[in-house]
Amino acid sequence: MPDNESKSYSQTLNLPQTNFAMKANLVQREPMMRKDWLKRNLYALIRAARKGAPLYILHDGPPYANGDIHMGHVINKVLKDFVIRYKTMTGFDAPYIPGWDCHGLPIESKVVTELGEKAKQMQKPEIRQLCKKYASKYVKLQSQQFQQLGIFGDFENPYLTFKPQYEAGILEVFAELVGKGLVKKQLKPIHWSVGCETALAEAELEYKDIDSPSIFVNFPVTKESVNKLIELGLVKADDASKAQVCFMIWTTTPWTLAANLAVAVHPRLEYVTIIYEHNGKSFVSVIVSDRLEAVVSAAGLQEGQYKVSQTKVVGSKLEGLRYQHPFVDKNPTESDAYKVILAEYVTTEDGSGLVHIAPGHGIEDYMTGQNYKLAVYSPVKDDGSYDNTVPDWLKGKNVLKVDQEIIDHLNKAGWLVKQQKITHSYPHCWRSKTPVIFRATEQWFISVDRVIPGYDKSLRDLALEAVKNVKWVPDWGQKRIEGMLESRPDWCISRQRSWGLPIPVFVNRQGEPLLTKESVLAVAKHIGAKGSDSWFTDTPKQILGDDFKLSAGFSFDELKKEENIFDVWFESGCSWHSVAEKAGWPIPVDLYLEGSDQHRGWFQLSLLPALGATGKPPFKAVLTHGFTVDEKGMKQSKSLGNYVNAQDEVTKYGADILRLWVASVNYQDDMRCNDELIGKTQDAYRKIRNTIRYLLGNIYDFDPARNGIADDKMFEIDKWAIQQLQNLVADVRLAYEEFSFHVVFSLIYNFCSVDMSSIYMDLLKDRLYCDPADSLSRRSCQTALYKILDSLTLLLAPILVHTAEETWLALSSSNGSAIAHKSQNVESVHLATLPKSSPKPEDPKWQKLMTVRDEVLKVLEPLRRDKIIGSNQESSVTIRCSGDDMAALESFGLKNFAALCIVSEVKLEKAEGPLQVLAEKSPHKKCQRCWNYWPSVGLDPQQPDVCQRCAETLKQLGH
Repeated sequence: MPDNESKSYSQTLNLPQTNFAMKANLVQREPMMRKDWLKRNLYALIRAARKGAPLYILHDGPPYANGDIHMGHVINKVLKDFVIRYKTMTGFDAPYIPGWDCHGLPIESKVVTELGEKAKQMQKPEIRQLCKKYASKYVKLQSQQFQQLGIFGDFENPYLTFKPQYEAGILEVFAELVGKGLVKKQLKPIHWSVGCETALAEAELEYKDIDSPSIFVNFPVTKESVNKLIELGLVKADDASKAQVCFMIWTTTPWTLAANLAVAVHPRLEYVTIIYEHNGKSFVSVIVSDRLEAVVSAAGLQEGQYKVSQTKVVGSKLEGLRYQHPFVDKNPTESDAYKVILAEYVTTEDGSGLVHIAPGHGIEDYMTGQNYKLAVYSPVKDDGSYDNTVPDWLKGKNVLKVDQEIIDHLNKAGWLVKQQKITHSYPHCWRSKTPVIFRATEQWFISVDRVIPGYDKSLRDLALEAVKNVKWVPDWGQKRIEGMLESRPDWCISRQRSWGLPIPVFVNRQGEPLLTKESVLAVAKHIGAKGSDSWFTDTPKQILGDDFKLSAGFSFDELKKEENIFDVWFESGCSWHSVAEKAGWPIPVDLYLEGSDQHRGWFQLSLLPALGATGKPPFKAVLTHGFTVDEKGMKQSKSLGNYVNAQDEVTKYGADILRLWVASVNYQDDMRCNDELIGKTQDAYRKIRNTIRYLLGNIYDFDPARNGIADDKMFEIDKWAIQQLQNLVADVRLAYEEFSFHVVFSLIYNFCSVDMSSIYMDLLKDRLYCDPADSLSRRSCQTALYKILDSLTLLLAPILVHTAEETWLALSSSNGSAIAHKSQNVESVHLATLPKSSPKPEDPKWQKLMTVRDEVLKVLEPLRRDKIIGSNQESSVTIRCSGDDMAALESFGLKNFAALCIVSEVKLEKAEGPLQVLAEKSPHKKCQRCWNYWPSVGLDPQQPDVCQRCAETLKQLGH
């Protein structure tokens, strides 16, 4: 910014009045412009200008406040800015409130790591204060970095998920869900992060391929059940007397065998027994018939080393049979365990057809176990170690490190049939990056299948109906989210951490929870006034209020507070209420725009609370973009070292280059991103910038009010240029409307490089520089240039925010006078509206003319190559044709066609047959002023070196 702070940016441009320089110091000029925008509060001026206009609400998904922005942030925020600016420039009131996700594990983990051992002695409120400070630091940093990209928004008043009013909004939504009976506490298996010691939701999982043990294990059948197998004909009495009868199970999680309570078979599949020797012992093992070959192969048995029972029985006949655990002597639960149960999900795709069941460590195991009243047994502590209910040799050991020890124990005891390795996709914690486990703990859930009073449908049903009425861009997003909704489990919303919004549950001495719509709303009012830290410092009576009526069985004297916190996805998933609805905006809002991973995350986890609370989805349309990938197609990340540093790119190239790069790529796919590719965008930018420079430089003395030429008096080629512009405006507006920003880029770039540079601007030079200043020919093309520049600047404004503004300011005056060159009398291009279009079908005459022009240029190329001519102007062209070609050329005029081809002379000869073009070096003299080769050169004795046109122009100039 210049020393004189009172000057606006437009006053500091100091541009030459006859040629707008568009200097290549964009990186230095952009910050000056943004500073001026802030000083004038341009965002507020835009809001004031659009006050009362129809609303268009793009609701911002909150990025996480824990580091510098990366290229994914750049793509996301710039795409949003394209939409907001386009909608604003088409007459909508399109406010943008940026937000940040400020609670949660990543921030707490970072703070606790920095504290080290000291963290163990600190109280939760102390840790929470440090977390808030940490999040606030990165909110400020990222806010600055987003604004460096030219993003417009209410950055002075963003939404932050730790703000009391936002937290109150979360609880208001939660109160509605509680009131509808959708919230429940259950002991059931959930994804558990051993590394972070907390429950995880589906959206907090990352999947990676890992190697796991694959083992076949024999579970010995009890004596009574052996007799039952003999009765069924599966086992012969003689074989049973000589061999150990077993159920052969298969598992890829040996550590869960300690929690085994049952073995599942399919009720309708057929089962057989296989008789064989293994490690010197005789076995009779029950397996499913369809897996016989696979089991024999896995056991390493050759033909003749085993026998198969002739009898087959369906699985339902095995229900209730008993076995002994292979290494647990006594059932650690009081449930009716160690028996065969039935399950429809047992398959013949792998394993033995008998599935080991641990109800505390698998959702299907849990559901089946509930049918048989099995205990939800999970002998694993928060840190992933076994508790004291397992055999002594396992106590205290980490379940993620004990598989081989269990396998060795089974082998030594003679129960292991085979050990192999399999590679499969396995869930990992998004923060600790360690494998997660299924572990049964008491957690709070939002039910997706409970019928909602008043709707007679479940949350899942409502969601699957709602997504059909949402516009998905690209359209495959609908199928993607439908598949996720169809298979998703109940939503586990509780977390066992410090930094977050507490789930407002009170319990009495009997452990009964106080959780009603009224109690949650009372807590919401308190937290809205004092913030969520007050949950940890204030008493239940202070939180609920003196006037709150407690239910029977509860008293303030004994009431205690739970300290589970909400899943951060639930917090951000309520933003439609805490931000949009509270701002008075109608729900659903117009658009959510995020990365494609948010079908599993924010899109889905905003949809469910909104439907549960209001019966409506939070959005009308959802747009998703891909991720940045390296040259090999790998997703970029800091951990892989293959990422592009966003701050380095902004510093090196400036915001407009980065914005143009975002516009140039098809965001619906993953986007290859590196410094070289971004750098190449400079070439496209230069083409656009140079077009603007040309246009500006040639209307320096043009005032549209005084010098503009009426459409019907303009030259034909200028009318053609205006029509090309009209087509461009229509096509670009349609592409913006369809969020096809790469199409916007292509259309504008091709217009600048082909229609303008290769055709129109090239052929104008003679008229602009050689005709009299106020001549009809010059004012006609200046009229076209002005209209093209004005519209082009407006079309570019949503993308090249700084360049378009600089151009707009340069259009403000000419020759030091306050001549308004802009089509709209507003001080910033970002206050203007996009041009409207009047596209027409292309005149067949122009198709003919351009086809003939191409033939002319093709014939001239060898003349230039052989140095017969130095430029097209040195040539004389003869065109032999008939019919439509002849008519088009005659109506256009040969002099005009010569200008279109930038040749000095065109002669027309009628001839039948295909069009023929002949070219030679012009026999005429060269005009030393316009460089054309014309017969009139030297006719004026006072000006012997110039043509007749230039001689007359020189006389007007006093020469």
